[in-house]
Amino acid sequence: MIDFHTHTLLSDGALVPAEHIRRAQVRGYRILGMSDHVDLATMEQIIPVLLTAAARENELGEMAILVGVELTHVRPTHIAEATALARRCGSQYVICHGETIAEPVQPGTNRAAIEAGVDILAHPGLISPEDATLAAQRGVLLEITAKTGHSLCNGYVVNISRQTGAKLIFGSDAHDPEQMPTRDYAEAICRGAGLDQAESVAMFAEAEKLAQKLNAPRK
Repeated sequence: MIDFHTHTLLSDGALVPAEHIRRAQVRGYRILGMSDHVDLATMEQIIPVLLTAAARENELGEMAILVGVELTHVRPTHIAEATALARRCGSQYVICHGETIAEPVQPGTNRAAIEAGVDILAHPGLISPEDATLAAQRGVLLEITAKTGHSLCNGYVVNISRQTGAKLIFGSDAHDPEQMPTRDYAEAICRGAGLDQAESVAMFAEAEKLAQKLNAPRK
């Protein structure tokens, strides 16, 4: 299992990084990304802690841990600045909290995130064909999510991906161990969103490609 979108208690998750990592390992995770919610005010404190946790775990060689962030409710006008700052602080990848219909995300967030070059646009909601086309052109992955509420638009995201060529990636958005899916369950979620077997395989291949791009330790 590869999952770039999970949260520890450094934002609103349930566990310290060490237990978060162990719980993921027990669930069959091979590559785990810790991507706590951040904004311009908090990322300089959170990212170094995650980097330390990841470094100590990666010394053991048991599973690969990557560090990212999820820019959450950052104003569209600030997203490019926040993306650049996250990378300067050592974040290996950047997720942006997209325009889910479950929360009052400011309109324009999807477009600003894509233009800023984030790696993953999480739960992008009713993303426009124009924004999805730009995501395809820029290599920004659109998330199929396991998170209740955010998952309401999974089927729409699958369809817009087919229309525009935007690539997909699965993310659990796990905040506690019970939300960490096995690979089989993740694949079932994707089938429920409308992906066929070949499309599901291609989606998980995108996760492998991103891990390789980020030089994840091989497990």
